[in-house]
Amino acid sequence: MLKVNLGKTNLSVSKAGMGVLPIGPGQLALPLEEGAEIICHAVRSGINFIDTAQYYRTYPYIKRALAMMASSGQESTRRAADNLIICSKSLAHDYDGMMSAVHEAMAELDRPFIDIFLMHEVRTGGFSERKGAWQALIDARAQGLVHAIGVSTHHVDVTEEMASVPECDVVFPLINYASMGIRRGSGPASCDEMLEAIRACRNAGKGVFTMKAFGGGNLTENYQKSLDYVFSKEEIQSVMIGFGSKSEIDDIVSYLDGTMSADYNPDTSHKKMRINQEDCEGCGSCMKVCASKAIFYNKNGLAEIDQSRCLTCGYCSYACPVRAVIRY
Repeated sequence: MLKVNLGKTNLSVSKAGMGVLPIGPGQLALPLEEGAEIICHAVRSGINFIDTAQYYRTYPYIKRALAMMASSGQESTRRAADNLIICSKSLAHDYDGMMSAVHEAMAELDRPFIDIFLMHEVRTGGFSERKGAWQALIDARAQGLVHAIGVSTHHVDVTEEMASVPECDVVFPLINYASMGIRRGSGPASCDEMLEAIRACRNAGKGVFTMKAFGGGNLTENYQKSLDYVFSKEEIQSVMIGFGSKSEIDDIVSYLDGTMSADYNPDTSHKKMRINQEDCEGCGSCMKVCASKAIFYNKNGLAEIDQSRCLTCGYCSYACPVRAVIRY
């Protein structure tokens, strides 16, 4: 798979990366060996870029995959494992919390450094509010604990802000052709606005890789349209895609190497609308647009879907301001 240098970091990453959130306890909760084997399959398929996060609780899958590849009888697999680029991130707001998150990732993955570490899900005004956490990342980079630092965000204004932050190496924004989940301040924003912000970051020398090409699984019926949009943008250096199976990895490889038939669409009939309980903030936006009244507050005060009433229309996904409503 084609590799590109991510901004000025000297990190060479594959055009498609693997997001490991789907295999973890927040979504599919796959057995350790099964999840690790999916990561191994991604690496064997040419993907060398892995995205995780402190709160995904997926470090054990990556560590197991690294061990499996290290003990492989194939030299090429062992080399691929050695060259794996791992990005992690933390929601920590203060210095100690962020520095602890970096050390936790190193310990959990049994690595002497983390290639990329980000402030996770930075919202409007959040960068300055989390200045202690940002300083921790600057110090961690100076100490060689991480090689590159930056932010992940769903917000156009935050992406714009990063273009003028000299310490920021990389930016990990949300973008898709339907503008699902893209925000500016407290309201929605468009993919055109986000693309312009991404362009500003690239012009400033930042590395840019993006998330949610399928809008949390809600755009999968328009599979190739979704991929055509993100992979056609020269400003986007790599696209991080959440994989929950080997076949999903094979599909991306087929798309990128040009062997996919023009009419191909993956089977999504088994997928259901779900609300990630770790992301939901209980705002009720999804409930207001659900005509079938399938969404209710659970005992924790968070939104949940009654599958017996859900029509899988996806309107709730568009309404959610924090991208907690996903389809898998």
